[in-house]
Amino acid sequence: MVRRVLAFVDRPCERFEEAAAFWTAVTGTRLSPRRGDDGEFATLLPESGDAWVKIQAVGDGGGAHLDLEVGDVRAAVARAEALGAAVAADHGDWAVLRSPEGRAFCLVSGEVPGEVPVGGTTSARRPPVFAGTRLDQVCLDIAPGAYEEEVAFWAALTGWSPRPGSLPEFTVLAAPGMPVRILLQRLGEGPGRSAHVDLACADPEAARALHERHGAAFVARGRRWIVMRDPAGGIYCLTERDPET
Repeated sequence: MVRRVLAFVDRPCERFEEAAAFWTAVTGTRLSPRRGDDGEFATLLPESGDAWVKIQAVGDGGGAHLDLEVGDVRAAVARAEALGAAVAADHGDWAVLRSPEGRAFCLVSGEVPGEVPVGGTTSARRPPVFAGTRLDQVCLDIAPGAYEEEVAFWAALTGWSPRPGSLPEFTVLAAPGMPVRILLQRLGEGPGRSAHVDLACADPEAARALHERHGAAFVARGRRWIVMRDPAGGIYCLTERDPET
């Protein structure tokens, strides 16, 4: 059973400080001490509520990924493998896996060694809305040929029922009260396996202006969202979803 979902912002090692400064500024958080063998992990700590967003320095590229916190990592790994996932790295009390499409994600216990506790166990205490926005979604961008299999995999792994999104190419996976939800997006022709974070915005244009003041750049406008690029080069979206609900 998935107890909590954590959103990771992945950015290149050499741009980590820029990324951390930007994401703490636009989410109203402070950065935890860095941890990991190479100082590659940190948590965005809100003034109140649980911490649900983290940042990781990666070797190249960048995007986002999901950590799923479970009560029994060994059982969860076995279940994920039965559903078609492959283990990429097994650390005992946490593991890196790949979905059938090849997308990396992690299964973690309540406390990974060196991790910052996020509070609570099974109930969510959402951080407050900051400047009319809330980072509350990870969007998985999926190639059309893998879409149905990926939707089935993530629904079975989380135990959450899929429901149609606002447009035909979207499927939403969410649990009541969970601060982070999963959006699956069917891309046009071309490769998948990318991911990005989304922020729900009371006023997307106001959020855009705030983010641009902190160094982000406008990329494109979608039907119900604005595509942005942060100072470290990572893509994310400002959406019209209600940050309160």
